[in-house]
Amino acid sequence: MPLVIVPVYAALLALLFVLLSVNVIRIRRQTRQALGSGGNAGLERRIRVHANFAEYVPLALLLLAFAEFGGAPGWLLHALCIALLFGRALHGWGVARLDEDVRFRIAGMTLTFASLLTTAFLLLALAFIR
Repeated sequence: MPLVIVPVYAALLALLFVLLSVNVIRIRRQTRQALGSGGNAGLERRIRVHANFAEYVPLALLLLAFAEFGGAPGWLLHALCIALLFGRALHGWGVARLDEDVRFRIAGMTLTFASLLTTAFLLLALAFIR
């Protein structure tokens, strides 16, 4: 059975990843900072948003793809993927700002962890049901 749900969200997450990359590149060009943050707080925040995305999203997409292969219900896959997508967007919005509103960071991580944990438990349940 081919994957049909998760690839759509993987593509949307890829677009968000490129947007986060462009945000880092733009500040690097403005500050002429080729490597590291050079002590620039705005650049440091954007670097961490980008890196945090790269740390969480690949594992989440792998788990989600396994769940789709395993026959998880479409509505649940959509819900988990939407939670991941919005979680990463909220986290990125909150952390990238110098005047950070920590509520965005918390909401973003909550949605990301909810997607990861729910998918992990779903996979364990699917493994033991068979």
